[in-house]
Amino acid sequence: MRILIVRLSSLGDIIHALPLALNARMGGATVAWLTERGYGGLLEGNPSVEKLFLADTRRWRGNLASITHWKAVVELRRELKEFAPDATLDPQGLWKSALLARLAGAPVIGFSAGSRREPSSAMLARMGVDIAAEAEHVVDQNLTLLTAMSLPVTRRAPDARYLLDREDPKAAAFLRTLPTPFVLYHPGSARMAKSWGERNYADLAARLRKELGAYTAISWGPGDERRAARLSKLLPYSATMPALGFRGLAQVMARAMLFVAGDTGPVHLADAVGAPALAIFGPDAYRRNVPERNRPYRGAALSYDQAGSVDAVARKAVELVKNAGMIEV
Repeated sequence: MRILIVRLSSLGDIIHALPLALNARMGGATVAWLTERGYGGLLEGNPSVEKLFLADTRRWRGNLASITHWKAVVELRRELKEFAPDATLDPQGLWKSALLARLAGAPVIGFSAGSRREPSSAMLARMGVDIAAEAEHVVDQNLTLLTAMSLPVTRRAPDARYLLDREDPKAAAFLRTLPTPFVLYHPGSARMAKSWGERNYADLAARLRKELGAYTAISWGPGDERRAARLSKLLPYSATMPALGFRGLAQVMARAMLFVAGDTGPVHLADAVGAPALAIFGPDAYRRNVPERNRPYRGAALSYDQAGSVDAVARKAVELVKNAGMIEV
C-alpha cells in the first residue's frame, strides 16, 4: 500500500501527525508527505517518509493569476500522481489541505464535517472519520484515520529524534558555550493570548536556578526576537540561542534538562526529541487548544491563573524533571 499524508503546517501540528507516518510504515505501507516548503526541513531525514513533496500555498494564493504559480501546481500534481498513492490522509481538515489532497487522484480519508476546522471541506473526502470520544489528544485523534484503514497502531508518541542524527554546526557551537544542566525557555508565541509574559519566565528561571541548579537558556523563532531580548535583559546570567533551523533547534532542545514554553509548536518538538517539556496554557486558551487535547504527548501541561501562576508552574516543572530522572528525588 502507498499512502500520502497531507499535513501542510504548522510546527506542532506536523509533530502531532508524525505517528501517522510511523505506524503506516510499520504496517507495511510506503509513505509520502505533502507539506509547506517552510516545513520541509522538519521532515527531511524522517525514516518513515519515503518521499517528501513541497507546496507554496501562501505564495500561490498571493497571486492566483500567476501562470508561474499554476505551472507549479500542475507540476506538483504530476509528481503526486507519479507517486500513485492508494489512499491520501488529510488530518488537517482545511479547504487548502483537502484541495491538495485531491491532486494525487487517490481516495481521500479525512475527518467528518463535525470534526474539522472547516466543516464544509469534508465534501472533498471519500471517507469521513468520526473522532471517538476516548481519543482526547490530537495525536490519538489523528491515528483514528489509520484505524479506519484497518492499519494497526502500535506507537503513539511523536518521535522526531531523526533530527539528531546529523550534527548541526551552529547548534553544536552554541551547546559548547552552555553550562550544564540548563533549562531552555521559549517566551515567544504567535498570538498574545498564548504568551505567559517575560516577567513570569524570568521569575520562574530564577526559582529553578535556585531549586535545580540549572543555567538559563533562551529559545526563540521568527517573530519572537523582541520577547527573547526582553527576557534576556531580565536574566543577566543567561544565554540566548542563535538563529537555528529545525535540526539545530532540536539538538539544543534534546540536551536541555527541561523545556518550558506556551502552547506553541516548539514545545511539541522538544517533547518529540525526548526533552522533558512543559506547556503553559493561559486562562483564555482557544477552545481547541486545551491541555487535554494539545499538551506535549510525553510531557506535561498546566493551565494557570494570573494570581499564582509562577508558583504553580515551578512546582510542576520540578515534578516533571524529577519524574524524567534528570535529578535525584
